[in-house]
Amino acid sequence: MSTGIWIAIVVVAALIGAVAGFFIARRYMETYLKNNPPINEEMLRTMMLQMGQKPSQKKLHQMMTSMQNQAKKG
Repeated sequence: MSTGIWIAIVVVAALIGAVAGFFIARRYMETYLKNNPPINEEMLRTMMLQMGQKPSQKKLHQMMTSMQNQAKKG
């Protein structure tokens, strides 16, 4: 009887830990993405203008595609 109670306690504790871990990780990712948004075309255009380049829509699209492909690889 005692062994069954300990097994139940361990299972319940594991479930509580998994649920708590999920919500903590979710909150962390929301905060991270809020503080560090992913790069979009407008940000890329601004960076190119600051470097003295005149960005065309074709060049921006190529760079965004290239960055997305790199993100998938890594």
